[in-house]
Amino acid sequence: MKKLINAVSDVLTESLQGFAAVHGDIVMLGDENKFVRRRTLKQGKVALISGGGSGHEPLHAGFVGQGMLDAACPGQVFTSPTPDQMLAAAQAVDTGAGSLFIVKNYEGDVMNFAMAAEMMETKVATVITDDDVAVETSTYSTGRRGVAGTLVVEKMLGAAAEQGRDVDALKALGDDVNKRTRSMGVALTSCTVPAAGKPTFALGDDEMEMGVGIHGEPGRRRVKLASADAIAEEMMGAILADLAAKPGAPCLLLVNGFGGTSAMELYLMANAARRILEGRGLSIARGLVGSYVTSLDMAGCSLTVTALDDPTLSLWDAPVHTAALRWGC
Repeated sequence: MKKLINAVSDVLTESLQGFAAVHGDIVMLGDENKFVRRRTLKQGKVALISGGGSGHEPLHAGFVGQGMLDAACPGQVFTSPTPDQMLAAAQAVDTGAGSLFIVKNYEGDVMNFAMAAEMMETKVATVITDDDVAVETSTYSTGRRGVAGTLVVEKMLGAAAEQGRDVDALKALGDDVNKRTRSMGVALTSCTVPAAGKPTFALGDDEMEMGVGIHGEPGRRRVKLASADAIAEEMMGAILADLAAKPGAPCLLLVNGFGGTSAMELYLMANAARRILEGRGLSIARGLVGSYVTSLDMAGCSLTVTALDDPTLSLWDAPVHTAALRWGC
């Protein structure tokens, strides 16, 4: 294993400290590094809190700031944060309007956020993301997994929260955006968890995992490596069949790298996905390409499509100022 680390036990702490130091104008660390919070809170705004196992950076800490999250709770690599982290984060960013938890559909995350919600003394609601169409159940989840579409939900809810919408309205919006969003991924290599020191799974030089999860969970099947066009065709076919967007509908296309894929390859995949969308009578109203919901050093990518309308398009375009996303500010 070749990684830029000092000690395996200190990877997360030292990474969080570096993140907070570099982006100190936007974020600060909570006590005992339990959470990352927005440095300057907006009074009277519903607090948005998310989190999950580390290893998916910049998700979630990279999306803390104006126009997105108020706090993020990082667990150890691929391990859910604890309820006391979530509770401490929510209490630290509460300005009196209540809180909303945004939770990827993994059993540990769902259970621990639910426990934190039970301990809250102020109003709290939860939005669960489950945008992955690859499999109906997985190693870590009951039902579909929450993957890169979580970014879309966090962005639109962040914009709506800045507008002053209440907890109930944000909960309804989050559920709606999640229903409008579908994703699927492919892995060309495994990832290597520092504590394990070896790849999570083995792929031959001529193999890929179609429908892989962001923790390296098995996908639909192990297949021979194919062309980018063929990979995009299968992924987009599954996404669009499930999304059932109406012809002519504007869409958001997110091409997300898993941590070990070049920007050149990701934009090539974006071009392949564009041709497929346009061939189905759909238009790309907005796009985002980059590594935003990663799986450590895995080579591969995911494609995400969100069906837009005028209100959601406006929320996507709203100003955001975080470590990972910045526009309009």
